[in-house]
Amino acid sequence: MDKHKEIKGIYEYADRHLRDWFPRLPSYGAYVQRLNQGADVFAPLLTLIQQEQEVKNPGKAWLIDSFPVVLARQGHRFKACVAKELADSGDCSTRKLYYHGVRVHIIGRRQPGSLPVPKYIGVTSASDHDDKIFDQIRPQLHHNELYGDKAYQRPDAEEVRQAQNLTVLIPVKKQKGQPCLEPQDQWLSTAVSRVRQPIKALFAWIEEKPGIKCASKVRSYKGLMVHIFGKLAAALFFWNYLRVSS
Repeated sequence: MDKHKEIKGIYEYADRHLRDWFPRLPSYGAYVQRLNQGADVFAPLLTLIQQEQEVKNPGKAWLIDSFPVVLARQGHRFKACVAKELADSGDCSTRKLYYHGVRVHIIGRRQPGSLPVPKYIGVTSASDHDDKIFDQIRPQLHHNELYGDKAYQRPDAEEVRQAQNLTVLIPVKKQKGQPCLEPQDQWLSTAVSRVRQPIKALFAWIEEKPGIKCASKVRSYKGLMVHIFGKLAAALFFWNYLRVSS
């Protein structure tokens, strides 16, 4: 809430102004070690915060997308060896970005006139295709529509629709050598992009508040988990605070 996005800045603020709240606050080095030792706590904390969020006017549409968390980018990714338990080299085509890191996937319930409420959050290696997280969560998305980008194009889309009444809607991809889309395909792509716009706005909001996408100062797997789930928990806690205040 005071716009401190880095762990060191948060520590220094607490050390200067919140000593009455944290009289046993250790040195900065010990503080970081304690955070890393408690890395496994942040994912369950995020789940508890998600459960406190109320969905206003829930519809039948889900929005799905992912964003990169970058440990090293471009040429530096070849020498990166941080968090090898999960992180690896991948690319983000929309940003023309090649990086070493992970991808955070969010599936949220669409709320007309508001940001989607994140329901499912997962982390995969940067090289993993978006289909991996979708296949894991798909059985829980019965009788709905799901809006994604072109990465979620599936050859078995019709089988999925018939098996669990889940319609996957994505922008139409131009065929090789096709100069432009047919008018009906362009209309569909525009309509899908408009429905998906709120999840892009959600990602921009998450980046604005805790600054999650850049993790160049992370030095370990546990540190990466603190960076991702700690910042997501902070962002959603802040969101809940704003919703209650309003």
